[in-house]
Order: sequence, then C-alpha cells, then structure tokens
Amino acid sequence: MVADKVEGMVGRVFISMIRVYQRFVSPLFPPSCRFTPNCSRYTIQAIQKHGPLRGGAMGAWRILRCNPFSKGGYDPVE
Repeated sequence: MVADKVEGMVGRVFISMIRVYQRFVSPLFPPSCRFTPNCSRYTIQAIQKHGPLRGGAMGAWRILRCNPFSKGGYDPVE
C-alpha cells in the first residue's frame, strides 16, 4: 500500500520533470527525434503504463536508440 503511493509519487515527479523539459527546453532545439511518438512522450506513456522504474528504463533505452544511425519509425509503448 505504501509502496504503491511512493511509486505513484515518484512517477508523478518524473513526469513533471519531463513536462518541464517539453515546455521550456525542447522548444529551444529543432525537432530531432526519429521515432513516433517522440522520446519524451514515449517515456511519459511508459511511466504511466509500467511505473517509474521500468518505464524510466524503457525511456532511457529509447533515448539511447534515438541517434543518427537509427531508422526510427513508429515505436509505441508495449
């Protein structure tokens, strides 16, 4: 019960940090994500679906795969 509340709070903090990035940092740079949905949206969806630990790890892995050598494309959260 307490673990669920802590996990929920941590997830909300992570999502809030991503939204701050989306609002204030991301507009300063040209769009460069090769995937749909973009990496920050993907990470939010992953955290909402899988929790902050697994969802955060999925988001980090996605960011590592998003590079000039990647084909990119449609990659939904599963």
